Amino acid sequence: MRCWSYLPYRETVMATRLMSRWARLLGSRGPQLIASCQARLAGHPIPFLAVAHAEPLWARALNLHPQARTLCGRHSLSTWEEENLTVPRRTELDELVEKASSPREVLQLWAERDANANETALCVIQLARMVLEKGDSKHSDLLQDPRLQTMLDQVSSEVRKVWNGSLVGLLRALTSLGVAPGTPVLASLQTEALWRVRRFSYRQLVYLYEWACGRGAPQAEELLGAVVKQLELRWTELADARTVAALMARPAHLPPSLLDRLEDKALELVERFRAEDIRKVAVALASQGRRSVALFRALSYHIQQKPSEELKASLLLDLVFAYAKVNFHHSQVFQRIAGDLVPQVPRLTPGDVTRCARSFSHLKWLHHSLFEGFAEHYTQQWQKYSTLQLCSLLLSLAQLNFQPSKKEQFYGQVHAALEGALSDLEPFLLTDLVWSLCVLQQARPDHLRAVLDPAVQLRLAGGAPSRVASYGLKLQHIASTAQLEVLCPPGVVPDPPSTLDGQPTPLQSSLHEALRALAGGLEGGYRAGVVTVFGWTIDGELVLDSDNKPINLLGLKAPHLPGGGGGSPLPRGAHRIAFLASEFSHHGSKGRELLGRYAMRQRHLQLAGFLTVPVLYYEWAELKDDRQRMAYLKDKMGKAVAEDMAK
Repeated sequence: MRCWSYLPYRETVMATRLMSRWARLLGSRGPQLIASCQARLAGHPIPFLAVAHAEPLWARALNLHPQARTLCGRHSLSTWEEENLTVPRRTELDELVEKASSPREVLQLWAERDANANETALCVIQLARMVLEKGDSKHSDLLQDPRLQTMLDQVSSEVRKVWNGSLVGLLRALTSLGVAPGTPVLASLQTEALWRVRRFSYRQLVYLYEWACGRGAPQAEELLGAVVKQLELRWTELADARTVAALMARPAHLPPSLLDRLEDKALELVERFRAEDIRKVAVALASQGRRSVALFRALSYHIQQKPSEELKASLLLDLVFAYAKVNFHHSQVFQRIAGDLVPQVPRLTPGDVTRCARSFSHLKWLHHSLFEGFAEHYTQQWQKYSTLQLCSLLLSLAQLNFQPSKKEQFYGQVHAALEGALSDLEPFLLTDLVWSLCVLQQARPDHLRAVLDPAVQLRLAGGAPSRVASYGLKLQHIASTAQLEVLCPPGVVPDPPSTLDGQPTPLQSSLHEALRALAGGLEGGYRAGVVTVFGWTIDGELVLDSDNKPINLLGLKAPHLPGGGGGSPLPRGAHRIAFLASEFSHHGSKGRELLGRYAMRQRHLQLAGFLTVPVLYYEWAELKDDRQRMAYLKDKMGKAVAEDMAK
């Protein structure tokens, strides 16, 4: 029989099981079997094994090899693994290498001592760590050092003597040092790792998985598949929060079933997460579009418990990006993130500012101090902002309808930066930029002419139908700004949609019912769902005479309609009333302020001759019946007419 120390792992396991069964069989029936054999062979000469020994043959067999008794015990396999897989003792060379200050010193220490394969592997790992920490640009010369080549040859030829943790660390170290994927040493290490894949601890499997991701070579792909299989089979061994976070941060090659179990484990271990672990898990969930409400709530609770010293700016930016990506709202977390970011704004880069502003605008959450800091940051460092970053910042401000306190200085630098830059922008970005300036009431005639050019509109017509419709609507808003606010000819713009998209919301439906009751059965007393030439939709329209009574509006001139309406002018003293259903989504998530798009709608309709009556969702929800709703609308109309007459 081959020596146990040279048997491969799988052969050792099979031999162990065979000897265990043999020993149990001899242990229960050994004496009877031996006596039966002696009786059958009584007439034949027996070799030395049949005589002169009082001890049973099965017991003597176990005593022939001391390791065999251990291997055949009840816990033989686990005992063997404990004896062979324990962490090797630290040697003097290990301690000296840790104290070394340069790669050359590590190589010299190794050359002066007769190091075994595991010590050599640790020396290579320390070399890679030094190169990474110091940013040593001479690592290519280091690979040519004959001592390092000798070290790699040693670990390649004696790879079976390298401990599991050193083997995984060595693979990562060689990649950091720039060793080519097809070299013999890497092939040897990967083959050995593939043979040992069942013997690695779960944390070592995770490190090996991180290394194997993205290698691309066939041998690395085979190793990656084996590691993923072990990770899935042994997922119950997960007991470390950092390992869970590290595994979730690279979900590309993990099966969905394992990802679900990782979420459960993360929820179980979330109280042990560091702030960095929370960031990794949140970003991993966001990158996969997994909106795990329970886990995000737990992460939100624990991130609020962390001290501010742990919450660096980069971590906070990643967190708010993750929340925006999955559209998960948590006001306390947003308040904490914004509060911790305010003093750090001067140290942020323009990319950090625009990224954070875009995330908060997507969440519809406005923190005035933070956005004032963003505006001040641009005012002081506007030369460092690219045109793309400026466009992104303006779009964020427009979506939240935020005006800086020092807007003259801010917008002065914005216009200076945009001068001459519009012609270099692609049509979709140009449309977003000019639309944002229209919302912020900063659009100039040259901006409007640039985007309303027929050549630009022709290029906007290509793409997905939903995108074409969205940008066509923005062109309508820009043309309305040109006509109503800047007072310049809008040029040729696409026709507005003739019908509404989608079904009316509950607020719109109940508003239409209340308007029907308010008109009192008068034919043509109101309009519902009015699509205007300005690109805006009016939820309800009434015309009140001088006595504040609804009148038939079907025969009246209506410049806001695509067809122009009837031929009769509006009676003297009459008022056009536009009812605007102000839904929850039309307001910022922090307060009740209108977002930029809907503030511009109200402004445009007022300039078009309407008295606007916003029907706020939180006020409408408190009204119990039709009588209260009619009284609410009459009160709103009365106030609008009184304010108009006061002007």
